[in-house]
Amino acid sequence: MPDSRVPRRRRYLVCEPRHFAVQYAINPWMRPGEPVDVIRALDQWQALVDAYRAHGHTVDTVKPVPGLPDMVFAANAAVVVDGRVFGSLFHAPERRGESVPYEAWFKSEGYEVYHPESVCEGEGDLVPAGRWILAGTGFRTTREAHSEAQEYFGLPVISLTLVDPYFYHLDTALFVLDEENIAYYPEAFSPGSREVLARLYPDAVLATREDAMAFGLNSVSDGRHVFISPGATGLAGRLAGRGYVPVPVDLSEFQKAGGGIKCCTQEIREIRS
Repeated sequence: MPDSRVPRRRRYLVCEPRHFAVQYAINPWMRPGEPVDVIRALDQWQALVDAYRAHGHTVDTVKPVPGLPDMVFAANAAVVVDGRVFGSLFHAPERRGESVPYEAWFKSEGYEVYHPESVCEGEGDLVPAGRWILAGTGFRTTREAHSEAQEYFGLPVISLTLVDPYFYHLDTALFVLDEENIAYYPEAFSPGSREVLARLYPDAVLATREDAMAFGLNSVSDGRHVFISPGATGLAGRLAGRGYVPVPVDLSEFQKAGGGIKCCTQEIREIRS
């Protein structure tokens, strides 16, 4: 395939995993008391930041807060479209404190932050995809939050129902490749949602359960380079066959909490000129 994929420079927000731990269980991946190697987690996280910067992207950081072990999963804090910030209201009480330092960071950067009235977990379940926002529900974010997001952004929001608890957020089952296409694992979705995705994205890159369980769909794409779990070898091969360039980054320590590359990455989408 011709070398035709064009990357677009992105701005990412991340949080150092200084206090990362598995202290509670709010998804099937988490086993409280399972040892977490914080030094290894810090090294893996830094490798991700270095990979983004090496590919021309801007990376900002939020200071981690003691007692918020999942704060490293920056994607869950908000969703930003055209410079507008739609904040979070976490499903689990253990995570609700994370909204405060992220909101403070956005305000320090000059943004206003919308406070959702319904449970919403940021880019975990609200995935901007060109002309619309793909929105997950079933385990965390509610359909009411989908309606709030549509009213706030003025973009069509397409609700998709997740049915497998291992893929509790939309960003564990689907990611956006570019303005026109996505990759996803069909069996993570209800039959009706699978049909919607097939209609919207007839040329989507499909993942196997093995790819998905390796966090291959918790990936980040700049339109050409796909920062992806090294365990998702089948998916990486299919992406390469479509002209994308897989960039393997090992975040295996974070999988103990049910997270990966995208979970650790909040994209700040400014107003396009």
